[in-house]
Amino acid sequence: MCVAWQGYNHSMFQFSITAKNNHARRGIFSTPHGDLITPVFAPVGTQATVKTLTPEHLKDINASLVLSNTYHLYLRPGDELVRDLGGLHKFMQWHRPMLTDSGGFQVFSLSKTRKIDDDGVTFKSHIDGSTHRFTPEKSIAIQENLGADIIMAFDECSDPTNKAYSAIAMDRTHRWAERSVKAQTRTDQALFGIVQGGVQADLRATSARFIAALDTPGIAIGGLSVGETKQEMHETLDVVTPLLPENKPRYLMGVGTPEDLINGVARGIDIFDCVLPTRLARHHSAFAPDGRLNMMNASFARDESPIDATCDCYACKTFTRAYIRHLIVAKELLAGTLLSIHNLRALIRLMEQIRVYIADGTFESRVPDLLERWGNNATRKKAV
Repeated sequence: MCVAWQGYNHSMFQFSITAKNNHARRGIFSTPHGDLITPVFAPVGTQATVKTLTPEHLKDINASLVLSNTYHLYLRPGDELVRDLGGLHKFMQWHRPMLTDSGGFQVFSLSKTRKIDDDGVTFKSHIDGSTHRFTPEKSIAIQENLGADIIMAFDECSDPTNKAYSAIAMDRTHRWAERSVKAQTRTDQALFGIVQGGVQADLRATSARFIAALDTPGIAIGGLSVGETKQEMHETLDVVTPLLPENKPRYLMGVGTPEDLINGVARGIDIFDCVLPTRLARHHSAFAPDGRLNMMNASFARDESPIDATCDCYACKTFTRAYIRHLIVAKELLAGTLLSIHNLRALIRLMEQIRVYIADGTFESRVPDLLERWGNNATRKKAV
């Protein structure tokens, strides 16, 4: 039986909507380490660091939320060590809001070495092959040791196209969500339940209603951007978001191309995260309004323009495309840093612009132009 949970500090995790434009929302979500102005994009700091960047870099690009990984930090250096050293904020010297995932997606990714049962998941470490077990109670205990402002209920992410198994995984996710709620002991962390159900509309609707009834401070939507089409993702969000409470932030997990952010906000999503910006940087790619740029391209060898003349990041204000290409060719680590700064700032700046458009009531009318401007030529999508 699903019972609403009253264990968190309601006053600490207030979410207020300050503007709406159709389904798009601008809001403020209060956390112990500051307010999040939504919609917001969160850089991913898997190992308690956003790859190649310092906390000062993140402040300079106006990042307000960083995500870290429960599975990875449990294995190395260990959640108890992080706890003993003052928690994740102090450990990595990031004193703005933080979010940790549950470890469910990482366990899902270990398909060859994990065994799932109704109680939890047994898996082997990708580092040394040692055997470990996650249960909802274990995941919550790890996240409480890490100490992020926002934590996730333990869930099972499944192949979105397999309806039979998606139903099994959804039911298990619901039971694990209830156990996660009961396991939480800290009242200064906002626990989000996670909606699952593959790309099946009936399952997603069932899951949205169940998770909403738990009355957690926020709700995450998991199991997307894992192989389904863009249209399937959009159709799934169109089913889920109308069933979620208006007064709770909605977090779309692991989604973060410019097109995805625009389409997600248009469907009522408030929080996004993705490794894509820094991963692209490590592969020499840069976000630009007319599509991604391959900075290894020989045409940039004498190009004195910035990556993006409209961008206000340190990389674009300071360096030329020619210089960044030189760093890449010379295999200098600075290339990855500069491209990461730019790619993350591009998405954060896009979200800043979207918040302005929601506030002035023009976002919905601007969606087609935003998608045309930011869509990669090979993957352009229009809102549906």
